[in-house]
Amino acid sequence: MSGGPANDSLNSNKNNKAAVVKKGTYDQYRIITLQRDTTYVDTSLTIKKEYEYNYLRKDIFGLLPFANEGHTYAVLDFGLKDFNSFPEIGFSGKQFNYLGVKDIKYYSVATPVTELYFKTVMEQGQSVDAFITVNTSERFNMSVAFKGLRSLGKYINQLSSTGNFRFTSSYNTLNKRYYLNFHFTGQDFLNGENGGITTIEDFESEDGAFTNRARLEVYLRDAKSFMKGKRTFFDHNFRINGKEGDNNLYITHQFNYENKFFEYNQKTVLSSVGGTALKRFGDSYVASNINDHTRYNRMYNKVGAIYENSLLGKFQFFVEDFRFNYYYDKILILDSGTIPSALSNEISTVGGQYDYRKNKWNGTFTYSNSITKQPMSNFDAKLNYKLNDKNEFVFRYQMVNKIPDHIYNLYQSSYVGYNWYNDFKNEKINNIEATAKTQWLDASLQISSIKDHLYFSNDATDERQQIISPKQYDKAINYVSVKVSREFKWWKLALDNTVLYQQVDQEEDVLNVPKITTRNSLYFTNYYFKKALYLQTGFTLNYFTKYYINDYNPVTTEAFVQSQRKVGDFPMIDFFVNARIRQTRIFFKLEHFNSKMTGNDFYTAPNYPYRDFMIRFGLVWNFFQ
Repeated sequence: MSGGPANDSLNSNKNNKAAVVKKGTYDQYRIITLQRDTTYVDTSLTIKKEYEYNYLRKDIFGLLPFANEGHTYAVLDFGLKDFNSFPEIGFSGKQFNYLGVKDIKYYSVATPVTELYFKTVMEQGQSVDAFITVNTSERFNMSVAFKGLRSLGKYINQLSSTGNFRFTSSYNTLNKRYYLNFHFTGQDFLNGENGGITTIEDFESEDGAFTNRARLEVYLRDAKSFMKGKRTFFDHNFRINGKEGDNNLYITHQFNYENKFFEYNQKTVLSSVGGTALKRFGDSYVASNINDHTRYNRMYNKVGAIYENSLLGKFQFFVEDFRFNYYYDKILILDSGTIPSALSNEISTVGGQYDYRKNKWNGTFTYSNSITKQPMSNFDAKLNYKLNDKNEFVFRYQMVNKIPDHIYNLYQSSYVGYNWYNDFKNEKINNIEATAKTQWLDASLQISSIKDHLYFSNDATDERQQIISPKQYDKAINYVSVKVSREFKWWKLALDNTVLYQQVDQEEDVLNVPKITTRNSLYFTNYYFKKALYLQTGFTLNYFTKYYINDYNPVTTEAFVQSQRKVGDFPMIDFFVNARIRQTRIFFKLEHFNSKMTGNDFYTAPNYPYRDFMIRFGLVWNFFQ
């Protein structure tokens, strides 16, 4: 990887004489995933670094952020959805920045490494991410990181205040028979929930009186949602035979204990729309101070044995034990039926996995099936063929029998219409993916067939109200997408293009996506000051075609299907100037600078405007001690 520590001249002075301090090569600064995939610390400045310079610290093509940093996202690319057969808590609007087990990275570094991320926000706050990792010995690594955000936002009651703490450690014995990865995370997300603007005509009128967005009337002035979670995780394995050979036998164990807490507060129940009172979420059992709490904990254990043969590959057999409690503090006895206080279950599965790595082929095939009362299964086959360093092909097939997320089956609220208890069927998903990364272009194809799809929709007859409830679609949904990426370079100019095409075949509109989503960046790069400064500047256009985008519900932080208003067909153009000086990357951007030229018709949901033009800047700074 270019731009790493080996590419920087690191000098120290001693007795007024310059002496070169020998540093490790780039491949001694490793970033390792749970699946043992390895990359390296990279301080280069590329167009991909521009795409990853955001709150989530990753490329968000296919996601459309809400107006304030740290709030939720509209999903434009259904292919981003991860199919997991085990149930999750739900509250999907809070999960975009929630770091899961697969999001945590482990490290091995020759010298201590620090990374500091900073970016300005919309108003009154900042976004920071500080990270340090060190190896106390070649066999033991620790890392500590914290990402924090505070942003008041431009609209009434739009505050975001979030924090992600993570600690990791990795260890192996001197004879390399035992390996351990451990991490702990503590995360919390607080958002003001204003319910969107009440009168889109005021926003679209371009009246100068509403240039100050705080003058636009919103549905909720004192509502907020809050989620926090803690997780303790470790994954370790032990080789039974004393010396590694052509045949090896391992015992493996993975443990995950996690608890989450979700709270929705709303002091004033009645909303005001043009001076008229409105029950935005329908009738409530209390006249004020809505205070809904949902609690959840889970414990996961996976024990397995691996037989490894240098010629045949790895054969693994495992047993999984998954236990959860999803609960409230009371039982509700209503005219429509009884709403229990909890969902609790224990799910056990048995399964196997085969890993093959030989020459240009790399494959992983996994199957697991429940042996307890609740049916569940997962088959995942992934095959990788690497022709050479510039051409690689990946094929994947998944067949998932997924248990519904808990929020679909049980929810309690002080709002009358937000209490339900269901026993939905499992979702059945068949998914095929083919990806080609070549020297000419990158392309991917995804074909999915979904049965018993779960979703939310609005039951209110008044279009100003949201009374959503979960539904299950018992017919088949067929989804196909094609994504193509290609960068053209000439002289010091480059044009980077990504185009996504999506199509859904269904009898009713329950899974809605834009047909075309594009991102195009035209930029210039050059070195200055005897190559001490590397400059990158240009324009990025994001665009998606109009469609019935999902709306957003603050009470559950879930997206729900709507068919009243199409959103899209507006260009979002950013101008950026980025620079790299040694291990420091500086970013400056005019976000959505065309907003005043193209009119106020930009939204992320029917009543939630997209971001206005604003100037943002920041940096990513790496230290190699």
